[in-house]
Amino acid sequence: MTQSRLLIVDPYPLFRLGARAALASAPEFTVMGEAATAGEALGLLQRGRPDLLLVSTLLPDGSGWELGRRAKERVPATALVLLAPEDNDEERFRAMQVGAAALLARDVAPAHLLASLRRAVAGESLLAEDAVARPGVATRVLRQFRDQAEQAPNLKPLLVPLSAREIEILEQIARGNSNKVIARELAISDHTVKNHVTSILRKLAVNDRTGAVVYALRQGWIQT
Repeated sequence: MTQSRLLIVDPYPLFRLGARAALASAPEFTVMGEAATAGEALGLLQRGRPDLLLVSTLLPDGSGWELGRRAKERVPATALVLLAPEDNDEERFRAMQVGAAALLARDVAPAHLLASLRRAVAGESLLAEDAVARPGVATRVLRQFRDQAEQAPNLKPLLVPLSAREIEILEQIARGNSNKVIARELAISDHTVKNHVTSILRKLAVNDRTGAVVYALRQGWIQT
């Protein structure tokens, strides 16, 4: 079984202990390390690349939001799950801005935590799904992309920077398919799909799958 490497970043030892206890029933995950501060987490990121980051938004030496953003810039393919004191539209919008796959309340039940981590590491965006049921969040995200396009209209590339296979995978992502489903549909391995997704994010200079889809739709490269 291929294991996903997880880094837990939270200021409270008791929470980190609880997260490890929940993960004990999930052999597909291995905890590569723990950090209580953003500084410790960045040091661990320099020594190894996790597949998944579980980060508290409230860290003693800086915001978990900023840590999440910096981590996604360094390792775009890393799935980011944020833990916040409250689960509301404002927090969800901020989570989407930094490229998080999910935002969870700190009192999340172990079963829900594991389910969210599994979906995030599979390449799914729980935030994108939730935005459909939260018009306020979806409207703000779309407005942000529109404003960015208006402020920098000359940044549109003259040629599509993606390969035919990458466009095919991006169309699958736009349909809401996970990496495993895409691999089955295209008769390729999960690892190959993951490599293509990493390449897509790098070429488009976006933080997550949702950003890639919105960018491609705006350019007219794919249609839903």
